[in-house]
Amino acid sequence: MGVTPERFNMGMTYEESKAVQPRNLPQYEAFEKEIQLTDADLAPWRALPEKYNVLVLVIDPCPDVQLNVPLLDKIAKQSGKLNVRVFMRDDNKDLMAQFMNGPYESVPVFAFFDQNWNCQSVFIERPKSVTELRAQKTKAIYESDPAFGPNGNSATNMPEDVRARFQAARSGMSAETRAFYVSESIRELREIAEELASKPSSATWRGNLAAVPA
Repeated sequence: MGVTPERFNMGMTYEESKAVQPRNLPQYEAFEKEIQLTDADLAPWRALPEKYNVLVLVIDPCPDVQLNVPLLDKIAKQSGKLNVRVFMRDDNKDLMAQFMNGPYESVPVFAFFDQNWNCQSVFIERPKSVTELRAQKTKAIYESDPAFGPNGNSATNMPEDVRARFQAARSGMSAETRAFYVSESIRELREIAEELASKPSSATWRGNLAAVPA
């Protein structure tokens, strides 16, 4: 099993995909105005000797999609080295099956293919460093109020007033860590470009991995 040029070209451009992602769209458009890429961020992409085809899998809505997909599009536009096609995960299970995150259908998926259609890098969901930081801060939120229960207790198990406090704290934490999230995604994608330049013999998987594929 693999991805052929014909299958890849059935995907949507980023702009086309917005029409079928109404819940992601407001966040896409807001973040597009915020993204600032430096010459250092773009240099590894611009230095690539060939253009790469990037297969993207998404769902609507998804916070990780809302940040990372516009970022990839900005890199593509400003570097001229990425040909991006977007697929809705739930309508393309054959593609999702090739990029499972252990038992999970995590999104977004960015799969980078060279001109010979060899998959040379895969990025899933978000940088692991972001997950680790947010896990630490979420643990601190639970510890800040005994009413929240033990770490990992579902908000659905909380009384309405407690749930509202907990969700407000979680939202604040997400906002507080947003700048770190964006900088780490830029870093991780920059490192992918540096790896692609070396023409790896097999794909390197990055991101918030539940299990590294064999």
